Amino acid sequence: MCSCLKLFSFLCPQDQFDNLEKYTQWGIEFVERYTKFVKERSEIELSYAKQIRNLSKKYQPKKNSREEEEYKYTSCRAFLMTLNELNDYAGQHEVIAESLSSQIISELTRYIQELKAERKAHFHDGRRAQQHIENSWKQLESSKRRFERDCKEADRAQHYFDKMDADINVTKADVEKAKQQAQMRHQIADDSKNEYLAYLQKFNKDQHEHYYTLIPHIFQRIQEMEERRIERIGESMRCYAEVERKVLPIVSKCLDGMTKAAESIEPKMDTKQVVETFKSGFEPPGDVEFEDYSVSMKRAVSESSFLNARGESRRRSRSKLWPLIKRNKVKTQEDYSHLPPEQRRKKLQAKFNDISKDIQKEMDQRDALTKMKEVYIKNPHMGDPNSVDPRLEEVQQSIEKLQLEAHKYEGWLTDVERKLLEKGSTQRRQSAHFDSQGNTPNSCAQNRESPDGSYTEDPSTETVQFKSRSTEFDDEFDDEDPLPTIGTCKALYPFEGQNEGTIPMAEGEMLYVIEEDKGDGWTRVRRNEDEEGYVPTSYIKLCFDANSKGAMTYI
Repeated sequence: MCSCLKLFSFLCPQDQFDNLEKYTQWGIEFVERYTKFVKERSEIELSYAKQIRNLSKKYQPKKNSREEEEYKYTSCRAFLMTLNELNDYAGQHEVIAESLSSQIISELTRYIQELKAERKAHFHDGRRAQQHIENSWKQLESSKRRFERDCKEADRAQHYFDKMDADINVTKADVEKAKQQAQMRHQIADDSKNEYLAYLQKFNKDQHEHYYTLIPHIFQRIQEMEERRIERIGESMRCYAEVERKVLPIVSKCLDGMTKAAESIEPKMDTKQVVETFKSGFEPPGDVEFEDYSVSMKRAVSESSFLNARGESRRRSRSKLWPLIKRNKVKTQEDYSHLPPEQRRKKLQAKFNDISKDIQKEMDQRDALTKMKEVYIKNPHMGDPNSVDPRLEEVQQSIEKLQLEAHKYEGWLTDVERKLLEKGSTQRRQSAHFDSQGNTPNSCAQNRESPDGSYTEDPSTETVQFKSRSTEFDDEFDDEDPLPTIGTCKALYPFEGQNEGTIPMAEGEMLYVIEEDKGDGWTRVRRNEDEEGYVPTSYIKLCFDANSKGAMTYI
């Protein structure tokens, strides 16, 4: 195309001037079309970046939700790292869109306006030059026709004079008059001739200047304008490629970050976290003691017989037991005493940490309000210091309330940690006793461990305490209804239920489910209307059915 543009000055002006006008208009429209293409590409990049950001945000863990706890596993943390890298990746597409808009779209839009104005000026000059040469030609043609007409008039006047001069009947005065008329017509013809010659010279000069100076100069400027336009398109196309090339290193880093996140996953560490999360703190039951029936002495109550006796006691007082369990349910929602010791400690520690964070936030807010009040005192025109006092008092009350709650959870946490330490020392003493005596240690203490980590050293004491508590709350809960049944379960393995709050079950036995597993590994079940307690979730097969109670059978 550039080689064609070099011939602009050699184009015939009249027959190609209109073609050049059409061509330059097409060139402007081409720039506009390319600008529209880049604009649409920019919009696509922005839309894509927005969708990627929304996708990353959608799968981000919700604050204070169960998903947040899942991110202690390396696979979940790797996924979070991938989401963060994806968010940065979206940012690079936003950079592409912004660069295309500022470096190409804005510049070409401004350039198109300048190009239109320049083209208009060039063709205005061309039309004016064309109008000038046309006017010069019209003047030449007019003087030529006038010269031709005057010559014809002079010939007619001369012919009339000759005729009058030859006629003897015409007076001398008429002949003289005809002579003067012929001389005047000849003078007019000579003037027209001189005028025609002058216009002819002027036209030839204008025509030479038009075709060899004005029009070539205009065409040269149009040619230069077109060369700049084509060069500008090329620069924009190069810039288009460079904009995306500049973000490629950062995009590559984002992809490297995703790869690094995938490589950071450690399966063994995750499974270890699972063990730590669901570790109950209970010890396996000890060996069953030998009961010697061959000697004539009263045999000691074994652990299994104690279990049966306790089961019989529970069955005899079913109407007294479930209200007590329901009351404990209300209480355990706060102190987590229904959980195994290790799980309870973790829950209490997490709750204490959350309260501590809330206290710190309130204290920060109190400090900010105090500073605001000081500023108001020093600068009364900014606000009334007394207007801050109600909010300060409200924050102070909130801090005191949170501190009392933190103290309460700290006491529970200290108590469960003390019991865990006592349990550990007791097991070490039993192990030492076993090593020195060579006998199996008594497992009654372990079997009497309750889900909240407490112990009862004497079986009879435990029974007395349990009965006294049951009697104490008989009147208070006689009118309360039991928890509704939400499903059934089948025991996959036998469970002795030797700890307080648990319930024994036989393999294959069907039980009602009244409360799901809360993440601690225990499910609350009921054998009948009165006898209920907790069993290990891994020991049963659950079946949640609204009509399960009526369809359940016992094996």
